[in-house]
Amino acid sequence: MSETPSNPLQYRFDGPEDAPVLILGPSLGTTWHMWDRQVPELARQWRVFRYDLPGHGGAPAHPAASVTELADRLLATLDALGVQRFGYAGCALGGAVGVELALRHPERLASLAVIAASPRFGTADEFRQRGVVVRTNGLDPIARTSPDRWFTPAFAAAQPAITDWAVQMVRTTDPGCYIAACEALAAFDVRAELGRVGVPTLVLVGSDDQVTGPAEARTLVAGIPDARLAVVPSASHLVPVEQPAAVTDLLVRHFSTAWQPAFDASTGQMAIVAAPAKPVLAAAPPAAPVTPVAEIAPAQAQPPATAGPDGYETGLKIRREVLGDAHVDRELEQADDFSGDFQNLLTRTAWGEIWHRPGLDRRTRSCVALTALVAGGHLEELAAHTRAALRIGLTPDEIKEVLLQTAVYCGMPVAGRAFRVAQRVIEEETTPAE
Repeated sequence: MSETPSNPLQYRFDGPEDAPVLILGPSLGTTWHMWDRQVPELARQWRVFRYDLPGHGGAPAHPAASVTELADRLLATLDALGVQRFGYAGCALGGAVGVELALRHPERLASLAVIAASPRFGTADEFRQRGVVVRTNGLDPIARTSPDRWFTPAFAAAQPAITDWAVQMVRTTDPGCYIAACEALAAFDVRAELGRVGVPTLVLVGSDDQVTGPAEARTLVAGIPDARLAVVPSASHLVPVEQPAAVTDLLVRHFSTAWQPAFDASTGQMAIVAAPAKPVLAAAPPAAPVTPVAEIAPAQAQPPATAGPDGYETGLKIRREVLGDAHVDRELEQADDFSGDFQNLLTRTAWGEIWHRPGLDRRTRSCVALTALVAGGHLEELAAHTRAALRIGLTPDEIKEVLLQTAVYCGMPVAGRAFRVAQRVIEEETTPAE
């Protein structure tokens, strides 16, 4: 595991000490308080364990580089507490952690609920772009727009105190940990692995979720063998906050039916076993009926990766991570019979060999690439590599210093043109979305 004793997750327990453990995982930018309205009911029959993401809610700011690392840190924390088997419900990034647990550590997980989640959260470019915005402007722009992503307009207007709470929750998050979480989501993609999720799973989504909506939920249900879908009306992304009674009811019914305590005669203690699969959930309080989705379209099959000995797949992966999916897709789509071999050569050599070498980190290689492009007058490529530099982690000030040095060694005219290209890209990449 990647966890060390010095970096446990911040957590709290609620409910009877001898009850089965039910874990609640938060979404990016939130704290364990997003589950406050669910805890009183859930804690009647479960030992509820809530945790904060690194740098969230005052938790120690030890960034986690991937969803796998977050899952490993959670397991290390549970190991230290003596918790071996548990149920798990998670929202968005917390849901991704739950899917990761089901895939990598199925022996630990009794039952799963994923809320406002997806097997792939948007595109890698979108989350790396968000990281650039935070690195340049801080978290305030993200915080101010979070209610628009999390709540329906009617709820936000009617609940100004909760809206303000949401803004402050994001604003007080550690920026470095937020950026690392964005990178973790950018790299998360389990579409080809959903068939290996072997625990009973509830997939829950708000009907008006514009971030990870019903379409993403249906992809999860279509891919997971024993999954049920529940759609909560009049709710957006942070559905446990917006429709707490409906979510609580669905969680209670799911974990009460898909995960049941049983007496183990060999130990004289209660054990946790998975119950037989149940029909599609359709329960909700009368004021907010839940619309079940009984017929799920099959998931689109993903083409298998074709890793070869020539480093093409490694190069393509690095090329996408550095330049972004949109840029690489555009370059490959424009290739034809005449230029296709060049794209193959470029991917294998520049990205699969040079960028893959361990001698320099990516920030340093990016500085070298910027300098070389200015020296060669290749300003069209400079725009793509300026964008890549920002996403790798260079700040606008660091890019400026690189270009200032090229003015001395490569000449003032070409450096002046490079500044104009880079300034345009930096303005595009670091301006927060309205």
